[in-house]
Amino acid sequence: MVSDIALPPNVHVSQHPSLRAKISQLRSKSTNSRETNALVHEISLIVACEALAKSLTAVPGPKDQSPIGAEYETTDVSPGTMCIVPILRSGLGMVDAVQTMLPRLVPVHHLGMYREPSTLDPVEYYNNLPHHVPSNSNSSSASSLAILVDPIIATGGTCAAAIQTLREWGARRVLVLSVLGAADGVRKAAAEWPEGTELWIAAVDGELTKEGMVKPGLGDVGDRLFLTIGK
Repeated sequence: MVSDIALPPNVHVSQHPSLRAKISQLRSKSTNSRETNALVHEISLIVACEALAKSLTAVPGPKDQSPIGAEYETTDVSPGTMCIVPILRSGLGMVDAVQTMLPRLVPVHHLGMYREPSTLDPVEYYNNLPHHVPSNSNSSSASSLAILVDPIIATGGTCAAAIQTLREWGARRVLVLSVLGAADGVRKAAAEWPEGTELWIAAVDGELTKEGMVKPGLGDVGDRLFLTIGK
């Protein structure tokens, strides 16, 4: 894990000591699938807590009553329209943690992308974002804040393509949450739409293997989460 690497200003790498310890545990090849799922969830909780503290604003809500009958003003958050967008399949492992950190359930829209093996370029094979309405229409179905979740940012191509997809859909801001990134890939993703995107990452490694895997990395998180290693 690299702590002194230069990254763009819209990239935030957590320094939480518990999170750094959990990343160390997740790296181990002896960590089984049940433990991997738990660690990804726990790491995602910490990253989401840090990111949402800076990305949401508390706003007054309607009046309510406490159990003793005292009236009080409730609190809501802004922006009002949010969604979670996991990149299949490994992004699914982060969804519950992000939902837990939000004050209410928000829609989950899935993006399916894979890296073409020879070029490592992203290929989209699934997209269930609601029907796009041009931004000059008042009926746009896009969320004000799209929370993009993907545990690994390796080359950055998939993350950058997903950011562009959400921008074209009409999202006003994109918040990327990730467990681990490679430095060059994180820079590439951060440069895709710097004025509209913030990246919050648990840890950053310095290099990729020739196959495009983060080194030392976490391996293929999707395989580890869903017990498909050696498929």
